[in-house]
Amino acid sequence: MCEFTKADVVIIGAGPAGSAAAILCAQNDLDVVIVEREKFPRDHAGETVHPGIEPLLKQLGVLDKVLSTNFLRHEGNWVKWGKKNKFISFNKDNTDRWKGFQFWRSKFDTILLDKASESGVKILQPCQVFNPLLSENKDAVVGVSTSKGKIYSNFVIDASGSQHWLTKQLNKKISKLSPLLIANYGYAEEENFSSFYDVPSLTADKTGWTWIAKVRSSLYQWTRLNFSIDQLDKKCYPKELQKIKKRGFTKSADVTWRIVSEPSGPGYFIVGDAAFVLDPSSSHGILKAIMSGIMSGYLINKINRNKELKDIARIEYCKWMTNWFMQDLTKLKEFYLDLPYPPTWII
Repeated sequence: MCEFTKADVVIIGAGPAGSAAAILCAQNDLDVVIVEREKFPRDHAGETVHPGIEPLLKQLGVLDKVLSTNFLRHEGNWVKWGKKNKFISFNKDNTDRWKGFQFWRSKFDTILLDKASESGVKILQPCQVFNPLLSENKDAVVGVSTSKGKIYSNFVIDASGSQHWLTKQLNKKISKLSPLLIANYGYAEEENFSSFYDVPSLTADKTGWTWIAKVRSSLYQWTRLNFSIDQLDKKCYPKELQKIKKRGFTKSADVTWRIVSEPSGPGYFIVGDAAFVLDPSSSHGILKAIMSGIMSGYLINKINRNKELKDIARIEYCKWMTNWFMQDLTKLKEFYLDLPYPPTWII
């Protein structure tokens, strides 16, 4: 264990948000350290991603690698949201055949982390983070204490996910805008299952919604969210998949709609799910992670060039994240209100 080290930026978490921030900072010649508690590759729920992510992947220098990995791709989603089953295409003008990605997260996360390492980022993995280091006046974050020693830095980026590590360490407020929502998810396996589910499908009913998507050859991921915690069944398994083999155990995630009060402050930025969470039907998880990671890196580089901009940059980031959350929140409420039986807490 080293007693301490120094860096321009230390990042907590090596998921898409943390790796994106690390790559962007490294591209601007900053000394970056990532602290990640888990070994890779790690098991993580997959995600359907809009094709609009391609320019961001190109900016990070990983697009060619992602395209060569042969992730499953599709031109849109089936949505049964009410009485009609409708195909929603990514292609709005019928001139280009846009295709989204079905990312296998263990592979996608490794691609990003490998790129960060190639860019000169130091990666401490596995390494546990204990607490933030504060300035003498306790008014700024100046690093973190970890299982491998103290790391002092000009900036800390919290990309630790929906547990909101830094927010809780700093005793900042987390605003909740829904009741407790739990998403259950798991996998099913079948060689010759219905080709309908080769394209992601979202189906709503009176008590919630179910998402099914083919994520690898003969492997399907499902997610179930009930609108009321009273209806929660941890052993739930979609009726659409009852005739095929369940693979592995059902897992769950807290997807209560929430946002931290200060996603940026003296010495820190909070990105991805560590900044705000909406349930998976908003379909922005990886896109939010990548974009917020890039934005934090961009602003840190901006501050590094001109220290007088630090307060302006922090305010800019807080407004940007809050506005994004509120826009997505409004769209998600409208989406739910379009149901024949919207959850009572929406109305």
